[in-house]
Amino acid sequence: MPVNDGGRVSQRRLAIRDLLLGSPGRRWRTKEIADMFEVSPDTAFRDLSELSGSGQVMLMSTGETANFLWELDPDFDPRLPALHLDYAQGAALYAAARLLSQQQHERNEAVRTALLELVGIMPAPLRQHMEATVRGFAPEAATTAKSSPANAGSAGRDLTSIFTTLSRGWLEGRVVRLTYEPLGGARVFTCAFRPYLLEPSGIGYTIYFIGQSDPPGALRTYKLERVRHAEITEERFSLPEGFDGPARFRRSWRVMTGEGDLVHVRLRFSQFVARRVRETRWHPSQVLTETADGLIWEGDIGDITEIRPWVRGWGADCEALEPQELRDELIQEARRLGRLYGASGAAPGATSGDGPSGKGEQDGPDQSLLDDLFGKD
Repeated sequence: MPVNDGGRVSQRRLAIRDLLLGSPGRRWRTKEIADMFEVSPDTAFRDLSELSGSGQVMLMSTGETANFLWELDPDFDPRLPALHLDYAQGAALYAAARLLSQQQHERNEAVRTALLELVGIMPAPLRQHMEATVRGFAPEAATTAKSSPANAGSAGRDLTSIFTTLSRGWLEGRVVRLTYEPLGGARVFTCAFRPYLLEPSGIGYTIYFIGQSDPPGALRTYKLERVRHAEITEERFSLPEGFDGPARFRRSWRVMTGEGDLVHVRLRFSQFVARRVRETRWHPSQVLTETADGLIWEGDIGDITEIRPWVRGWGADCEALEPQELRDELIQEARRLGRLYGASGAAPGATSGDGPSGKGEQDGPDQSLLDDLFGKD
């Protein structure tokens, strides 16, 4: 099915769901649903199966093919308290929805459907903006990616089934059997996974699931796009006593929490970016110390993997002081960049005529880079 049909599929399934919820006790034949929504019985059957399998409605069914009978499970109560938003609350929820939409580079009908649901509860002036978000939701990667060995396994994938399965495992406390392909050519493996928590990440614009994985019998963080297959099982699990997901993430930079001692990170920012650094609380543990030529940023995190690109993003306006491991890595990267751009002979602090362009650039921040990364003031 073409990617741009996704909105129509989501809207049709929402309409079918509302029809079923609005007629408790009535039994519907697959063909009746198909005729009402002008689709084939096979399409109607898939829609009804997906609605039931995803938990949006709980259906009981009997029969076969076009004469299959569907009715709402009498024990299913989907009602939630009515939600009324003022402008400020609506704008806050709209901002969250925009961030959610930006997390998706592949198809995910569960997310699209959630955004469609938000349209109806938004204050009237915000509905058109939310509708525009949903209309623009189809990821460009799915429509423009060229077929090649490098992207054949990810670009344009439909992650709806995998996301739905992992979400059900998380919320219903059921073990998920998943196949995972790690980054870097590591061997694909299959494991029994107990999803304890879902966590989005602004780095990489993705969603992670955190939980117990067997093998290796330890907590693991799995990236949604790297899951190749996921299947719900009947095996149940409970969260371990004392497990506190939000508390775990207070020690992470974004998602990776690490299992050992906290690492103390100490950075020196130049006067050119000090104001921008002060504007944001980057981590719960951060401490800022003003200096004559900028400021010192300090914090304690469980793993430095995710902070590396953030430090790199500030360019020469951020110097890593601690830990030594991070400092050494950035020194090596600076040397590689020097060789790459033919500037390996440049001396620290050089100001005139020493760049490859010979234009005599002055020391100072790369403002266009900072604007791209962090937004203009």
